[in-house]
Amino acid sequence: MRIVVALGGNALLKRGQPMTAEQQRENVRTAALSLAPLAEDNELVVSHGNGPQVGLLALQAESYEQVEPYPLDVLGAQSEGMIGYVIEQELGNVLPEERPIATVLTMVEVEPSDEAFGHPRKPIGPGYQRAEAERMRAERGWSVAKDGEVWRRVVASPLPVRIFEIRPIRWLLERGVVVICAGGGGVPTMFADDGSLVGAEVVVDKDRASGLLALELSADVFVMATDVDGVYAGWGGPDAERLGRVTPDELRAYDFETGSMGPKVEAACAFVERTGGLAAIGALEDVCGLAAGEVGTVVVP
Repeated sequence: MRIVVALGGNALLKRGQPMTAEQQRENVRTAALSLAPLAEDNELVVSHGNGPQVGLLALQAESYEQVEPYPLDVLGAQSEGMIGYVIEQELGNVLPEERPIATVLTMVEVEPSDEAFGHPRKPIGPGYQRAEAERMRAERGWSVAKDGEVWRRVVASPLPVRIFEIRPIRWLLERGVVVICAGGGGVPTMFADDGSLVGAEVVVDKDRASGLLALELSADVFVMATDVDGVYAGWGGPDAERLGRVTPDELRAYDFETGSMGPKVEAACAFVERTGGLAAIGALEDVCGLAAGEVGTVVVP
């Protein structure tokens, strides 16, 4: 089977954990142990989030005042290479030596006319208390919004419309390579008025980009691994209930937050409706069971 696994940013760096290289590597090592069995008998593609990482890189860039801070597309490329390197290395430590692994720096096209440019909603970077977030808003011109118990910087997140490197990704899969790509939703790019390809000051949602990746690769299974064991109706309330095996229509009957589970649900439903395949959302440690449709929230035709 051809399986696309999207590792959530919170699966690689859990809420409240220090944003150190050592902590992230430890989490990636755990992820690699979960992913390795899938690579034994399947074609495996791994994507990943980068929200905490790209936000931290932006903060680090702004602290050096000798030059203008690097734009988000450049920071996205930096984080894609950084996280891909660690995933590739840790997967290589648990897979047979002869199994090739490659990280593909992936550009993803967005439309300049996308209305999301005027409505920043995608959280990036660390969490703050409200007073500190308001100070950041005033000092740096950020948009901020509440994310769970904390406040975070939010940026525009337009829909992905094309993955430029899809052909080389297919070629690698056909030759037995485990491919790591579309990290952080890919590097956001768009066509300027003169027809040239340029970067965009946005972050593409990882789940939407991974869903597009799974569609364009004609994957059999699309898994979104995160830090919870599935999709919950009434999340955070006394009657919260995890949803098991559901159809897209059944799943869409519930309301989910745009900044968290909403894009996952949307991507899962779109994949199942357009391919007839299986999509699953759940905990990283259950990734093999998710791919088999045995645990988590499983979306079926």
